[in-house]
Amino acid sequence: MFEDNILTFNPGYDQNGNTLQSFEYIRSIYKKISAKGIVIDSKIETKDGQASFMIEDSDGNKILFDQHF
Repeated sequence: MFEDNILTFNPGYDQNGNTLQSFEYIRSIYKKISAKGIVIDSKIETKDGQASFMIEDSDGNKILFDQHF
């Protein structure tokens, strides 16, 4: 699926895949990252539901934010 290593964050789930009671939604995370001037690979087009975006750290490592609901 991805050519290189990638770090993935899934808002709403813990490290075991259990649903969290409280968490920050991906659109809020997206706005905070964007406001800091960090380059984001794509825009989140929908207002709700599933969404994802990717950024790259200063060493070129990809970081995927992926919310499934």
